[in-house]
Amino acid sequence: MPAISEKKAVTPNIMDSNKLMQKQKKILHYPSLFASTILFFISLFLIPLGAEESRQSIDEIRKSVVQIRVFSQAKDPFSPWMSSGISASTGSGFLISKNRILTNAHVVSNAKFMETQRNNQTEWYELKVLFIAHDCDLALLEVSDPEFYNDSNYLELGTLPELASPVDIVGYPIGGNKISVSRGIVSRIEQSTYAHSQIDSHLVVQVDAAINPGNSGGPAIQNGKVVGVAFQASTKGENIGYIIPTAVIQHFLKDIEDGIYHGYVELGIQTQSSFSESHRQFYGIPNTEEGVFVTKVLSQGSADGHLKPGDYLTAIDGRKIGRNGNLLESNSIDFLEIVDNKFAGEEIQFDLIRDKKKMKVKFAAKKMPQMENQRARYGMNYDYLVFGGLVFQTVNRDLLEAWSKNGQTQGGSLLVYRFYDATTLSVGQSEDVVLYRKLPHPINSNSDFYLNMVVESLNGVRVKNLNHLKELVESSKEKTLRIQFYGIQLPMIMDREEAERADLEIKKSYHLTGN
Repeated sequence: MPAISEKKAVTPNIMDSNKLMQKQKKILHYPSLFASTILFFISLFLIPLGAEESRQSIDEIRKSVVQIRVFSQAKDPFSPWMSSGISASTGSGFLISKNRILTNAHVVSNAKFMETQRNNQTEWYELKVLFIAHDCDLALLEVSDPEFYNDSNYLELGTLPELASPVDIVGYPIGGNKISVSRGIVSRIEQSTYAHSQIDSHLVVQVDAAINPGNSGGPAIQNGKVVGVAFQASTKGENIGYIIPTAVIQHFLKDIEDGIYHGYVELGIQTQSSFSESHRQFYGIPNTEEGVFVTKVLSQGSADGHLKPGDYLTAIDGRKIGRNGNLLESNSIDFLEIVDNKFAGEEIQFDLIRDKKKMKVKFAAKKMPQMENQRARYGMNYDYLVFGGLVFQTVNRDLLEAWSKNGQTQGGSLLVYRFYDATTLSVGQSEDVVLYRKLPHPINSNSDFYLNMVVESLNGVRVKNLNHLKELVESSKEKTLRIQFYGIQLPMIMDREEAERADLEIKKSYHLTGN
């Protein structure tokens, strides 16, 4: 996830919920608060009076772009029995059909209540989420009240914009209540990490237009059509914004045609460029052959059992791969974009060189189940187990982030390594379970040595996942429970009956509910 240090999802415009219901007009009483942001975007795009056709086009666009107001609440991954406070924020969206609104997933994530209004409307209308895709940061919304759509317009999807071509970013960023349009130039098109999930990589379009809090979910317009959705910005540069291109939008819309969002397939390999002559000579790769080396094949990915480390990939679905991993026909597009556009069950074909022999390999695209723990989660509870005041949970990205912020990370290097290595799960094991904290009580006063350790087995039975650990604890009739952890030869020993009695007191003292 190297791009995460440089890019972030555009945080929705966060507001004080006590002031939010005052139509946001009070924020205009404090112009100094926004003085630094006025320089970065135009709060209202003015069209020359003589350009009648352009002015009418902007008028039509205004009818389709909406402001979204969200009240959200999330669970605390470090204390999964607790919820955060309610926060309020705003974002943008736009109509893509008669009654469908497209926006970013991060705009509406963890939402408890949402409402929206269009330009020049005074009433707010309740919104509901129809589909949400955290792996590509898109969501489809609907307003049930037909009055909301009076005199509305919807936008058509265009194609991938050309480099150096202009685009207009339309939405409701901070700095005012009215619709805003800022113009930028397409400066780069590439495969990159989406900050919302922090792990998924798809096609992005980089523009030099300001994309600020509140812009998220708004359309990027070129020649009157949508060429992308504003969604994240660089934290290390000025006026470097990113939009989700229409290829990703169309993939999302096609995915939900059956009424279910299935998500992206994963090839499940790591590759290395082939510029090194020593590598090419060692593997017998002719200088005339462009392509990349496979360095690792991940378990349960599409390529598992079909590709091998050392394979030299020269083409995918008949399209040549360059030495840098990009398609030769378009040096700015990674070959993985071909896989990105597929759905589960569709065929992937590679031309490759293996053991100095040319061959073709075909296999079906599929999802990788372990990716669910790799990406950030939203709108869900975190399952956990408390036993003897010790808190066990599935290792996932949200827990690791909360764990690191809490500062109780001593001895957790193996935990982090296993999470990022993605090849450490044993046969039959679906997830790692960690003992990451304790609720202090005399029963667990000597357990600190085992904190931040990954559970391997209970009474000799290898633990597959958190639910399996729960089943083993609940079904055990033995007086003593022996919990073995990876990397530690000496198991933790617990008296089962004493731990069960202590839990009644612990849950009452710490106000635990649920598990």
